[in-house]
Amino acid sequence: MTEEHELSQENAFATAPIGSLIAKFAIPCVISLVVNGLYNIVDQIFIGNGVGYLGNSATNVVFPLTILCAALGVLFGDGAATYASLKSGQGNIENAKKGVSSGILMSVITAVVLFAVAVIFLKPIVYLFGCTESVEPYALGYGRIVTIGFPFVLIGTTLNSIIRADGSPKHAMIALLSGAIFNTIMDPIAIFVFHWGVEGAALATITGQFISLIIYLSYLNKWKTFKLVKKDFRLSFQHCKAILPLGISSFINQMAIVIMTVMINNALTTYGAESAYGADIPLAAMGITLKVNQIFLFVVVGIAAGAQPIIGFNLGAKHIGRVMKAFKICVISAFISAMVAFVAFEFFPMPIVSLFGAESDLYNDFAVKSFRIFLLFCIFNGFQTVASIFLQAIERPVPAMILSLSRQIVFFIPAVLILPKFWGIEGVLWAGPVADGLAFILALTVILFEIKKLKTLGHEHSTDDIKIREQLVEELGI
Repeated sequence: MTEEHELSQENAFATAPIGSLIAKFAIPCVISLVVNGLYNIVDQIFIGNGVGYLGNSATNVVFPLTILCAALGVLFGDGAATYASLKSGQGNIENAKKGVSSGILMSVITAVVLFAVAVIFLKPIVYLFGCTESVEPYALGYGRIVTIGFPFVLIGTTLNSIIRADGSPKHAMIALLSGAIFNTIMDPIAIFVFHWGVEGAALATITGQFISLIIYLSYLNKWKTFKLVKKDFRLSFQHCKAILPLGISSFINQMAIVIMTVMINNALTTYGAESAYGADIPLAAMGITLKVNQIFLFVVVGIAAGAQPIIGFNLGAKHIGRVMKAFKICVISAFISAMVAFVAFEFFPMPIVSLFGAESDLYNDFAVKSFRIFLLFCIFNGFQTVASIFLQAIERPVPAMILSLSRQIVFFIPAVLILPKFWGIEGVLWAGPVADGLAFILALTVILFEIKKLKTLGHEHSTDDIKIREQLVEELGI
């Protein structure tokens, strides 16, 4: 990239209207994340209609493994992207390059290791994730094929974050969209034409993921902010250490979903077996609830993640007013998204459930309860998510990690362990709003404290500018 283009990118981050900048980066990011989430949604829609709810239960017990891949991908990708944005804002392009190359290499090494582990230990893993005997053949059939795509997901997720931070969110969006379109076309063909069942859905999924990865890799010789060549791809432990704390919040957000899913799957099968619903109905219904809710969360994450390079650059350049304005826009956008989700989940759950196939009245009853009870306080999730990613962008990894852990780990796990002892299977559902409400209170408290510190920094910087101007006036005698 030429020096003029680099300056143009930097000038845009420093001077362009914040709202239009966030829209430029966030909209493709939202589309990319939602499309990524649709991989699992599309599988469940066609599996539900072509195989039944046992097939959907299978995707639910394999789902945490897929999220683990995404979690590692955002750890390396968001970490490298944030590091590169901060160093670019400081004018340190050489370190930005080393950070990006180290992030990519870490993702490749980890992808190979994770694939090997998943292939060898698939059966005990799915049982750890809540599999039942009825679901086992579907889970293993689906999982054996899906694991092949884990390297595609992990490396692709890493590249997605870095490409967006380099100022090419559209390329990242096109990569994900291409794979998702292929998956959507091939799923019904594999299930209804070739009658390949859950294995066919899995095959369509990994092929779409491979297509996305190829498009990501095509970007490696098109960098805007800097030019990466073959010799730059050397693993730097110094830069790995710098990257990982900056990506830890995004990683924990995803890993928390893994832990939460595992906990709730096991609670549903345990307490479901003691209820009229049985073990398999709650497992399948909650899988739909979590994945539909994830689409809403991806919208919010996309808004905040799209603003990350803008916030990171302006923090590095000490433009605190622009940092604060970006945060405000993200919070307002997240609240609007949360309101739309709340209305859909509380007032129109049955049309959502019916997309995944016609099942028994007992199944439909539990699925509707899942949406209305478990997602009752989803309106608070938008703020908590934005606050966590914002803290990560302003180099506050510890508070960001605390907020990331709060909802799914600190508050949810005790709730899902305690409430079912009193209210059985419905107690599992009520763990959701309890955790959401407490996490919101904590996020609001932490973010108000951090914003106060940021404003103090902005005031100090403004005072320094005034002193410099006064000194110049005195020296020039004007």
